Amino acid sequence: MLDPQANGLLKLMLEYGVPAVNTQTPTEARHAYLSRKGFSQPDPLPVARVSDHLVDLGTHALKIREYRPQSAHALRQGHQGEQLSPALIYFHGGGWTIGDIDTHDVLCRALTESAGCAVFSVDYRLGPEAPFPAAFEDALSAFQWLEARSKDEAFGIDRSRIALGGDSAGGNLAAAACLALKDSPIRPCFQLLIYPATDMLCTHPSHAKRGKGYLLTRQAIEWFRGNYMPDPKTYADWRASPLLAPSHEGLPPALIVLAGFDPLHDEGLAYANKLSASQVPVQVVNFARQIHGFITMGRILDEANTAVDLCASVLRSAFVKKLEGQPS
Repeated sequence: MLDPQANGLLKLMLEYGVPAVNTQTPTEARHAYLSRKGFSQPDPLPVARVSDHLVDLGTHALKIREYRPQSAHALRQGHQGEQLSPALIYFHGGGWTIGDIDTHDVLCRALTESAGCAVFSVDYRLGPEAPFPAAFEDALSAFQWLEARSKDEAFGIDRSRIALGGDSAGGNLAAAACLALKDSPIRPCFQLLIYPATDMLCTHPSHAKRGKGYLLTRQAIEWFRGNYMPDPKTYADWRASPLLAPSHEGLPPALIVLAGFDPLHDEGLAYANKLSASQVPVQVVNFARQIHGFITMGRILDEANTAVDLCASVLRSAFVKKLEGQPS
């Protein structure tokens, strides 16, 4: 059974004639996505500090928004007693076409406060203006920037406790970046994957079973994919389809959050199973009655707030385990 609150949202969207994302231009869709924020998202939590950074990458500047929590619990204790904080680098959802650091500001504030860590939200390049692998490259650049900045103790980040996370397309970027970095001297310590896109071939059964009537449709997925990956030959590239990578051994532990009425459900579960088969510690939590995109909708969906609390709790635990040298 679909969650009654989610069902009410879908009915309301039909009643008001909210246009499907794939019937709009990318510019129109971006504006519509941002404009709906006040309806579906909770009020933003106060945090200790919000700072924007512009990272010069030569060809373009990458905007990264930094959040610092008011209370960091016990997580700021460094290995030698320094005041170092763990960090989450977060990649917003939106099909690599819509969304930005403003659409996910409320979520990042909630994660920084509840997990007691710094959060760095990445305004990566979007398609169709910047097609694959632009967003992937920006994801890697964000990690490399933060890892380099963390060498300065005054910045206050523990470089051994940097996690990557994101929802939907952002989960795809987090997973792909973890694959790219798995043999690096400094690598992510954890991956938070919220209903991630993991296979651009889009052949898993849930695409047909849940591809109509539940907000994210097969037509919308094709539109998003076409904007980011105009060349079908790139669909099987592991940087676009983390599930298809030749090896998943040595990846950081993961939490994968799924939604039962989501076309991406099965590929997210397949990725969890792939990690488990590769001896990667992974937890899977399926919100069986929810729709894709629900985690940002805490004003109207109670389970969205439950999911945020869950993500923060698992993140906090992973950071403590890493600090104490415990097995993940």
